[in-house]
Amino acid sequence: MELALASAIGVLAGIGIYLLLRARSFDVILGMTFLSYATNLLIFSAGRPVTGKAPVLKDGVATSLVHYTDPLPQALVLTAIVIAFAMTAVSIVLAMRSRSDNHSDHVDAHEPELPAADVAKAEGGA
Repeated sequence: MELALASAIGVLAGIGIYLLLRARSFDVILGMTFLSYATNLLIFSAGRPVTGKAPVLKDGVATSLVHYTDPLPQALVLTAIVIAFAMTAVSIVLAMRSRSDNHSDHVDAHEPELPAADVAKAEGGA
């Protein structure tokens, strides 16, 4: 289980970093979303995930860590999910506003310059 969780965190972080390095606003927003997923999994895995154990105290069960799972990482991940959703919504609104104001989806709001040969070809020239 640890190998699968570590692999998932690595893949999500790699995808997120790759998308953050792109020049388009939508790609950057997706990259931030993938990085937040990777971070949530990392926080969750820090809490020693186990199956079949309760995060709250039960009557008749000894109050030691052997019988319970840590509820703090679960609460932190739940909070992080809500915050990430709100920040994604704000980022999308800012990207939409930037696109409507600048007529470009690039992060720096400037389309890359095309070489003269490509401009002539696009216009139907030789």
